[in-house]
Amino acid sequence: MTIAPARLHHIALTVSDLDTSVLWYEKVFGVSYRMDVPHEGGNAKLLTDDAWQLGFALHVHDASAGELFLESRTGLDHVGLVVPTRDDLVAWQDHLEGHGVQRMDAADKPLTQSPISDQPYGAVLVFRDPDNIQLELFSPAVSH
Repeated sequence: MTIAPARLHHIALTVSDLDTSVLWYEKVFGVSYRMDVPHEGGNAKLLTDDAWQLGFALHVHDASAGELFLESRTGLDHVGLVVPTRDDLVAWQDHLEGHGVQRMDAADKPLTQSPISDQPYGAVLVFRDPDNIQLELFSPAVSH
């Protein structure tokens, strides 16, 4: 039996302030609120683009202490998304800055972004959301 390939459907993140995060993700990624997704011990809001190809489920949990995210703990390290070219990363730098994500030497606190890092496999732009969740935009290396 052959199985269908799995594809990314949505990214679910726990946040400390649902309203703040919904506004930030809508502005930064061009997604829109679609529906509430209540769950035991909390609530979530589903945000997607118009084609429903990029989705974020932003969760709040009653048991959350509201601490900032740390990728050095077991669980999520970061979310990586792809853009076609390095020039797109440059455009994203300005876009992020326009939404309060400051350019720094390192993206090591909420609402900061690193310089673009050029590596043999491609270029990477690291940035953080209001809860310090690390997000990356990646552009593959151009093969000749």
